[in-house]
Amino acid sequence: MSLLWEISPWVFLLVTVALGGGAAWLAGRGLALAWRPYWRVVLYMLILGGAVRFLHFALFDGTLLSPYYYVIDTIVLIIAASLGFRITRTNQMVNQYRWLYRRTSPFTWAERQLEQAGREGGRG
Repeated sequence: MSLLWEISPWVFLLVTVALGGGAAWLAGRGLALAWRPYWRVVLYMLILGGAVRFLHFALFDGTLLSPYYYVIDTIVLIIAASLGFRITRTNQMVNQYRWLYRRTSPFTWAERQLEQAGREGGRG
């Protein structure tokens, strides 16, 4: 028995990372597209963590009520959902408010520095 997976690494990669992580990514993306706050990502991943534990139990004879593996699965889901949420939110901010923000990385944006000389020259 390992610290990360209960049955085998392949089952962990298939159920938790591929299936659960994919669903978590899409959930995080959907929450960002609907302009929902980040705390909902964490709340929904707590629920999805229970569903992933059920898949481990129903398909591969894993332990259903294992707090340790539930926490491991939920952490992986929160990471995947957070990535989906943050990348989508960054795209929203720099695409919808391009005059205010510029992309600094796939996960962050910053305010644009307005050129004072160019703006003042047009006023007067």
